[in-house]
Amino acid sequence: MPESEDAVVEALEQIFGQRASVYSDIEKQTTRASIFVPKVNRTQRLQLRKALKAIRQAGLEIGSGPISVRRIPRENWAESWKRHFKPLEVSSKLLVIPSWSERKPRPGQAVVILDPGLSFGTGHHPTTGFCLEQIAALYKPHQIQSFLDVGCGSGILSIAAKKLGYSPVVAFDFDGDAVRVARENATVNSVRFSISQKDLARLPLRSTRLFSVVAANLIYDLLIQERSRIMNRVAPDGVLVLAGILRTQFATVRRAFEGAGMVLAAQRAAGEWRSGTFRFRSRRTKTVQPVQSETCE
Repeated sequence: MPESEDAVVEALEQIFGQRASVYSDIEKQTTRASIFVPKVNRTQRLQLRKALKAIRQAGLEIGSGPISVRRIPRENWAESWKRHFKPLEVSSKLLVIPSWSERKPRPGQAVVILDPGLSFGTGHHPTTGFCLEQIAALYKPHQIQSFLDVGCGSGILSIAAKKLGYSPVVAFDFDGDAVRVARENATVNSVRFSISQKDLARLPLRSTRLFSVVAANLIYDLLIQERSRIMNRVAPDGVLVLAGILRTQFATVRRAFEGAGMVLAAQRAAGEWRSGTFRFRSRRTKTVQPVQSETCE
């Protein structure tokens, strides 16, 4: 179960000495933790069962899912990534490639180099892809446009914005590992911009610094809860790109942001996901009152 994810992952890593990977199904509210090891012995299995029992006794619900061990064929995983992670042409303005690709960009096409890693965001996921498309489409050469990346993950959106010509570019993420990876990716791409570890929910409700384009590729609940903080960082004539939203959740998100003074300008559905771009209904709108559930600082 999602509530016990951290505890289960910690138990796996302590017992097996390897980092665990986690897959969450947002609609079903279930989470599966996996770990890859050369072999699993009887002692480790007993330790795991004991650890899960302790987690239950601590009051956390871990669900009724079974513990399973499956043998997988030997494979050179690095080479496997190279077979599956292909160059992504976002538009005539932007190309995303892995470091091993020999793909050449078109004349005038900005190139982002990004390898698969621990942080979310390679451009191939529909939500990240939509954000990249919008960032590229919204950029106007010879105009000064700033960019804010709320929950930057791998840093792909900020790197793309910087390569396209946005300035200044500011990015932050709650996860320290994501911030580290984003900084490494920025170095690989020879770009510099502000990357910091921040909690969106703890930022001031209002901001004196406004941005031409704000991208928030976050989970549905956070977008709703922190609507005011996100909107209050968009310039009066700016654009807000929202992603990370399931099809079934999009109508609720749209009502929340349109009810606060924005209007849907573009949207796209892909698979189970739907993303959207919003603008202020009136350019005079500068601040947004908080929703009732928010705690303001």
